[in-house]
Amino acid sequence: MTVATLRLDISTPSTALVRADGVTAVRAEDESGAFGVLPGHADLMTVLPPSVVRWRNGAGETHYCALRGGVLIVTGGARVSVACRHGVVGDDLDALEDKVRSMRADELEAERIARVEQTRLHARAVRQILRFLKPGHAPGPLPPHGNAP
Repeated sequence: MTVATLRLDISTPSTALVRADGVTAVRAEDESGAFGVLPGHADLMTVLPPSVVRWRNGAGETHYCALRGGVLIVTGGARVSVACRHGVVGDDLDALEDKVRSMRADELEAERIARVEQTRLHARAVRQILRFLKPGHAPGPLPPHGNAP
């Protein structure tokens, strides 16, 4: 009797982090929460936030990969592929979870900076519009970026 297994591939644009046959289970996390993939799983495609993907091989050993986010695809109930920008494979779950917390903090900081810049650009655009709508305003050159009135 043959036991059904999965093929797991985790790749970045520059390298294959994991190429594993004989995987009995994969556990991942998307925005809706944690989920598992077993052989025979329905086709699926989901976006992964910074998180740790776990898998178990036929010998019952569990392995881990911390991701900076990515896309997970289950195909034909037998193949799980993860594409990510950056990932770290390791056997120390605590260390990898710390790395994921750091990745999430970096992501939140980048989002905060982007929101601040977006607000700054929006305010500058509104000031320019108001400047041009003033009665008797003669159009002139725009002030350099960052020096808006």
